[in-house]
Amino acid sequence: MAAAVGRAGSFGSSSPGLGSAAGFSSSSSSSAPTATTNNNAELRAGGEEDDGQNLWSCILSEVSTRSRSKLPSGKNVLLLGEDGAGKTSLIGKIQGIEEYKKGRGMEYLYLNVHDEDRDDQTRCNVWILDGDLYHKGLLKFAMEANSLKDTLVMLVVDMSRPWTALDSLQKWASVVREHIDKLKIPPEEMKEMEQKLVRDFQEYIEPGEDFPASPQRRSTSLQEDKDDSVILPLGADTLTCNLGIPVVVVCTKCDAISVLEKEHDYRDEHFDFIQSHIRRFCLQHGAALIYTSVKENKNIDLVYKYIVQKLYGFPFNVPAVVVEKDAVFIPAGWDNDKKIGILHENFQTLKVEDSFEDIITKPPVRKFVHEKEIVAEDDQVFLMKQQSQLAKQPPTAAGRPVDASPRVPGGSPRTPNRSVTSNVASVTPIPTGSKKIDPNMKAGATSEGVLANFFNSLLSKKTGSPGGPGGVGGSPGGSGTGGAGSNLPPSAKKSGQKPVLTDVQAELDRISRKPEMVSPTTPTSPAEENTNS
Repeated sequence: MAAAVGRAGSFGSSSPGLGSAAGFSSSSSSSAPTATTNNNAELRAGGEEDDGQNLWSCILSEVSTRSRSKLPSGKNVLLLGEDGAGKTSLIGKIQGIEEYKKGRGMEYLYLNVHDEDRDDQTRCNVWILDGDLYHKGLLKFAMEANSLKDTLVMLVVDMSRPWTALDSLQKWASVVREHIDKLKIPPEEMKEMEQKLVRDFQEYIEPGEDFPASPQRRSTSLQEDKDDSVILPLGADTLTCNLGIPVVVVCTKCDAISVLEKEHDYRDEHFDFIQSHIRRFCLQHGAALIYTSVKENKNIDLVYKYIVQKLYGFPFNVPAVVVEKDAVFIPAGWDNDKKIGILHENFQTLKVEDSFEDIITKPPVRKFVHEKEIVAEDDQVFLMKQQSQLAKQPPTAAGRPVDASPRVPGGSPRTPNRSVTSNVASVTPIPTGSKKIDPNMKAGATSEGVLANFFNSLLSKKTGSPGGPGGVGGSPGGSGTGGAGSNLPPSAKKSGQKPVLTDVQAELDRISRKPEMVSPTTPTSPAEENTNS
């Protein structure tokens, strides 16, 4: 409608000129003055016509520029990284959400992008892939062939576990490369995307004093000037893995650097060693590097500003930061091999050619006592086990009657008031109070020997018949010599046999180490009395 009005106004401004020409040809009598007057009027009308055309041109250009520069929709940010790296926490912090819930597989969030200069607002899609490679097939929903050029890939690294940094970056970069190859984008389009990434890398200008303070976009004239300027060639290790889309490496949990220094003896050269390897990776993929900390709210806004600058062309005037080891920021296009070599100058015990896996190793797991939990056994189960163990004891030990005389083995904790010597003394009238046991002889052998002799004496008393051959007074009813009250038959001494009772006495004397002592209460046989008389 504005263009139509402009054409009508332009057409109407030429009609006075036509009217003036017609009047000039109709009146020939006053040709000279009339011609002069008409010429002045034509000049004034031409000036007004030029001013009107300039005004309408400015209005049309401004309207067309605003319509073209409206914030586009359909921009995507894809986050990849290991489980627990803090991908969802990072986006939640950028959104300003305190409580967020982590999903499974593929998460979808969005960022509100507001342009204060144009008073326009749009949404930027955010896709977060799970850390398990099993879910990499879900990338088809986040990275499509028609929207690949409007996508930014963010590789998230957990700095609390720096030994996983390099492997994680290489793994997820290969996943993105594999998925892009499956999209089967035409070679011409893919080549154009790769060349644009190279051109953006080469055309990077570090912000300085001449950077415009007012928020404005890059105009086409600036782009033409840059196209005409001299572009330096890329380094040998720069953009060797060109994905065709912008990449940002975000190191999260950088507040854990102090913990690594205290608990795992990390030094400044270790962090410089880690940073140098990550910057080499970024140089190969044309990526930017940002160290962040959600806990300390460090560089969170910087991540958002860099995203909207890459996807929407917002102004960005933050220079590179390499001094602070926990707040490093290196935009794409700033770094090169010489700047990375500055880190190598601080190495004291490390070398540039050292392998990352050999230097940055996983610390050993410290075992704590409370890790192993001991569960107490149930009381009833414990008592049942004790009952079963008691039931498995030998029946002789468990079923001995209480009033039976105990058999005292060596070392048995029996009551000392009933001893073996008292049993022997009850049978024989030999006093045992002064007898001592040989300490060299085992207790079990001593008691068993005495008991064996005791029972042998009882058997000998029963088997020794008073009416044996050669016996004196063989009649059982005899009196005096050879009666039933005699302990030994008279023939025992005559035949040279040793009395059994003497064996018992000799055994007891041997035990007591007093063989010369003879008990005065030992009864003598009638045969001995007759012989002595």
